[in-house]
Amino acid sequence: MKASGPIVLDARFVGAADQLADLPPSVHTELAFGGRSNVGKSSLMNMLLGRRKLVRTSSTPGATRTINVFEASLDQAAGRRVLGLVDLPGYGFAHRSKSERASWGPMIEQYLAHRPGLRRVVVVCDARRGIGEEDGELLEYLAHLGKPAAIAMTKVDKLSRAERQRAERTWAGTPDVPLVWASAETGEGRAALWAALLA
Repeated sequence: MKASGPIVLDARFVGAADQLADLPPSVHTELAFGGRSNVGKSSLMNMLLGRRKLVRTSSTPGATRTINVFEASLDQAAGRRVLGLVDLPGYGFAHRSKSERASWGPMIEQYLAHRPGLRRVVVVCDARRGIGEEDGELLEYLAHLGKPAAIAMTKVDKLSRAERQRAERTWAGTPDVPLVWASAETGEGRAALWAALLA
């Protein structure tokens, strides 16, 4: 894995909750990660943190059912910085009960609208599928809230060169929403995504 981007001195799990009021206090700048189930969101966060198993990954889509808060201490040129990284439940997976899936929407919306420390949201998409309808809705909601967003296209190592070129033409980023191509397997995109998050 490529050692690029800031040095992560320490990273730890802080807490989880299925209601905004039960989350650990927002004491640092927070960066949240949202997206459809099974797009590699947890693996992407582990790659950013330089850890393999801190953020829970699963072969079962939809395994993240609570808002999970992590804390990372970074070594930057300007000195040490502590950030919160937040793993949001994946959306679009049908193998949970309807009531459970219905509860995720309001919980995520409340977090995005009312969490004091939230500064940017990464919308994580599978590069093989691109930006789906629900991803677009999340981006629109973030724009409505005035919350900065970034898009991370994961699993680019699974694309052929021609598929990668085609995807890059189709899903170009905008100045307002930076788009990063990433792979948790190879480490590609780590420095670029950190740069977008820390801007």
